[in-house]
This record gives sequence, structure tokens and C-alpha cells, in this order.
Amino acid sequence: MKLLAFDTSTERMSVAVQTLTRDGVQCWRHEGEGGARTSAHLIPCIEALMAQAGLGFAQLDAIVFGCGPGSFTGLRTACAVAQGLAWGAAVPVLPVDTLLAVAEQARFEHAPAAPASQVLALLDARMDELYMGRYAYSQGLWQALAAPALVQPEQVLLESGVWLAGLVPEAYATRLPAGAGRPLPALPTADALLRLAPALLAAGGARRAELALPTYVRDQVAKTTLERAAEKATL
Repeated sequence: MKLLAFDTSTERMSVAVQTLTRDGVQCWRHEGEGGARTSAHLIPCIEALMAQAGLGFAQLDAIVFGCGPGSFTGLRTACAVAQGLAWGAAVPVLPVDTLLAVAEQARFEHAPAAPASQVLALLDARMDELYMGRYAYSQGLWQALAAPALVQPEQVLLESGVWLAGLVPEAYATRLPAGAGRPLPALPTADALLRLAPALLAAGGARRAELALPTYVRDQVAKTTLERAAEKATL
């Protein structure tokens, strides 16, 4: 399949273009700094990779993007770019759960050392919280066992046979429950999105361009002045 994939839900910007050539499936990739730089650099990076692959946007089978949870600014940027490119080229979009991409990247990188079939995926949600999702892997397919949620580090419950994966700040990692161990390092990469895409597309995951929407787990990104004052009054 001819696919463009990108994730900007964390402080990293990950972009990849996949196509079929005479030598088989080939992929062109970019991994770099994201965050505040994403809005300025994402489209030029995509255009450069598409040119290297010799593809026009109308030739794509789908535009795959990490839809969240994650950085609010990063998610809005990804959705806007996916929507604009898909609309102009008349191709579908494929929104992918970023925590599922974390689980897939952890499986791909660490499966030989951690053969468990369930993954608890974590990402920094800031404001003293983590994004958490639970997934099961069987016969080459992933299943979401619980919807992404917001938790404090102390609320991460790890059962036997489940492995922990993701990118967790050191300050949070030291607060994980005893016995949880350190998460296997993994980010939601464009490569992970490309590996997930065929099964998700086969399951009917493609959407029209206007449905390139973010998944927000937290609706409130800042506390009001009154809320901050009330907190201080309780100290």
C-alpha cells in the first residue's frame, strides 16, 4: 500500500512514506524534534519524503496519523495537516490511537525479551498525570482492552503477564507502584502506524478527510484563577 504516516503527539515528530517499488516495499523516514517546531516543519518534511518516494498525494491509499491522546498542540497540528492533505488529494484518512502505536512499537522493539501478549501503554499527560491504555496482541492483531484514560503514576496497576511500555518522565517513573518496574521505552512512531495500518484499514478504519479529528482524554488543559486560588487555600 502507498501510505503517508505521521505522529506529532509527543515532543518527537515522526514521519514516514511507504510505497511499492520493483525491489519490494520501501519506506522513507524522518525522526526529529517536534513540540513547538512541529507546525513549521511537518509539511516541508512530508513534501520532502513524498518527493524522495516519487509519489503525489493523490496516489496514496490513505494518510495515517496519530490522533491522540497526546500533546494538544501536536494533535491539532496532525489533524489539520491530515485533513488538508486528504481533502486536496481526495484520499481517506486513518486516525490511529497513539497509545496503541506505543504498544506496537514496544512489541516490535522488545518482543524477543518480553513475549507477554498484553501491554499497558503510557505517555506523559503533564499536570501530574499519565495517559494509559491497555492492549492485547494475538495472532498478529491488536485489541483494545480499555479506552485511554488519565491516571496518576501511583494508579498504574500492573498485573502479572502484562508489560509496561511508553515514555514516562523520571519524576513520574519513581512514583509508579512497587513492582511495576520501569516501562520499556517506546514512542508512537510513524513506522508503528504503518505496521498497524493494514489491519485497521481492513477493519474499516478509513475516514473521510473532514473526520480527521483528535482524541482528547483531558478536555481541560489549564486551571482557572479561581481553581488555583482554591487549591492554595487548602495548603
